[in-house]
Amino acid sequence: LMVWLRRTTHYLFIVVVAVNSTLLTINAGDYIFYTDWMWTSFVVFSVSQSTMLAVGAIYYMLFTGVPGTATYYATIMTIYTWVAKGAWFALGYPYDFIVVPIWIPSAMLLDLSYWATRRNKHAVIIIGGTLVGLSFPLFNMVNRLLIKDPLTTAFKYPRPTLPAYMTPIEPQVGKFYNSPVALGSGASAVLTVPMAALGAKLNTWTYRWMAA
Repeated sequence: LMVWLRRTTHYLFIVVVAVNSTLLTINAGDYIFYTDWMWTSFVVFSVSQSTMLAVGAIYYMLFTGVPGTATYYATIMTIYTWVAKGAWFALGYPYDFIVVPIWIPSAMLLDLSYWATRRNKHAVIIIGGTLVGLSFPLFNMVNRLLIKDPLTTAFKYPRPTLPAYMTPIEPQVGKFYNSPVALGSGASAVLTVPMAALGAKLNTWTYRWMAA
């Protein structure tokens, strides 16, 4: 019974943190899911999303020691965000007004690297972290390409709480960098690895806290 309770508690922890991670993502970049800034801020959001995914996913994957936990974590975040998308849609905003980030494929790559290296913690930090950083911007750009005319949607349906200085502007992508996917993937691949290491370290601290 105690073993079952501990396992159940572990997975409940995952649910709680995944939900809170989604909320933190929205609060950290309050307009993260909105189509008005999805081109101009693509690189910044790619870095923030991939690093947040790596921290939480690797933390709980190492906590449980089960390949597949990272995908489970990303799935919960995705479901929660779709609930938010549905809420905005119910308020009268268009279906494409909120864009749900594509976390799951990158989390699957993290799980795969953990499984393929026979649960090697250091390998999953380096290999898995790099794969998450490289793949996340690619998957999200494909997702955004499927959305019709995001800038028009942004101007027609401005976010009610958006400050005046955050008013959507014409994207200037080419003047700063030629490829937001390439820059996003490069920056994310570098930064996601140390963030994955942080997630692994948090896991160690958790075990010490539980043993205390």
